Amino acid sequence: MKASFVEIDRFKLSSLSLPSLCPCEHGVSSKTLAFNKSASKLKLKVILTCNESRSLVRVPRDRRFGVNRNCRTLTAVARAEPNQINEGEAKGLYPEVDKGPNSEQIEVDAGMDRNDNLASDRHQRASQLKKRIVFGIGIGICVAGIVLAGGWVFTVALAAAVFVCAREYFELVRSRGIAKGMTPPPRYVSRACSVICALMPILTLYFGQIDVSVTSASFVVAMALLLQKGNPRFAQLSSAMFGLFYCGYLPCFWVKLRCGLAIPSLNKIGTSWPIFLGGRAHWTVGLVATLISISSIIAADTYAFIGGKTFGRTPLTNISPKKTWEGAIAGLAGCIATALILSKILHWPTSLLSAAAFGFLNFMGSLFGDLLESMIKRDAGVKDSGSLIPGHGGILDRVDSYIFTGALSYSFVKTFLPLYGV
Repeated sequence: MKASFVEIDRFKLSSLSLPSLCPCEHGVSSKTLAFNKSASKLKLKVILTCNESRSLVRVPRDRRFGVNRNCRTLTAVARAEPNQINEGEAKGLYPEVDKGPNSEQIEVDAGMDRNDNLASDRHQRASQLKKRIVFGIGIGICVAGIVLAGGWVFTVALAAAVFVCAREYFELVRSRGIAKGMTPPPRYVSRACSVICALMPILTLYFGQIDVSVTSASFVVAMALLLQKGNPRFAQLSSAMFGLFYCGYLPCFWVKLRCGLAIPSLNKIGTSWPIFLGGRAHWTVGLVATLISISSIIAADTYAFIGGKTFGRTPLTNISPKKTWEGAIAGLAGCIATALILSKILHWPTSLLSAAAFGFLNFMGSLFGDLLESMIKRDAGVKDSGSLIPGHGGILDRVDSYIFTGALSYSFVKTFLPLYGV
């Protein structure tokens, strides 16, 4: 490797041990570091006595600021005051810096590098945002069509999403972060649980209830774990049972909400709905409740994001540091407002108090569903549950706000609204 010369803008530098920066197996000269401080810029000269063109320094990305022509990466860490060494000391201590048969000085403008990095980061963020918007709109249109179709179309689509969510959940359980503290279920049990979770919505639509499928599935999984080779662990049983509950049982309430509440909803849209699309009977309380729930959750996420970015100061919880109380309040306001507006348009619920309570319940379900998935990912040590959707992560990342909401919405409609609020 040949010598290098790095020119950086005004950084605060601390005295460093070059061997600690450059753990090279060929050895480094002890007189390899000199500082030259001028009025406008601070120059750092580094002489390396290795002759091979290879990377010698590996540091985190946020500490790299220079690139050598002959090396893949040349880095340094700067922190102390620039007046710790002056130009005379540098020249007096290391007069041979500018000498040597294998030395060559290369000047890199750190300001240009920073501008290039900033431009690259902006371009990357813009591209990521574009992907999120395009795929978000596409997913929204598909979900709207599936919800309007209802019946087996809605149930089969939900079963497919549940299967992917279950696979992502059990992959999180098997991740290094979680597996350090507990023994994950065997892979054949994880795959069996994913299939069972996917079958639960279909069985719910067919039988009209969830109890039998959940009880039978839990018994089968428990037997498989207890009869496995080796020593069964309680952690395996608990993570598998929670997977059945979280990824299988709770999503089934969306089937009961959309397809189980078949009382016609009295609104203008239903009266003018085309006959070939189901006519007035197609617009049931279940369809209206599902549309309001999904729309309220989307509004809650949107308003929480905007409110948190604009006014966020107070952290909500350590589980998700980016969430703030200000964002949560904005999300709650947006969720309730959306429920009230849609209740006026769709004429359900007929009471404004019921509509506000319905919006509040949807917000609570979406917030704590999101926090629960964030806790699982945090323990697993990952940012996203998967990479199936470009710009959005995995399916579980997108539906975490909806998992609890279906059960809460269905229970609220069945229990607290006489005649389903009609």
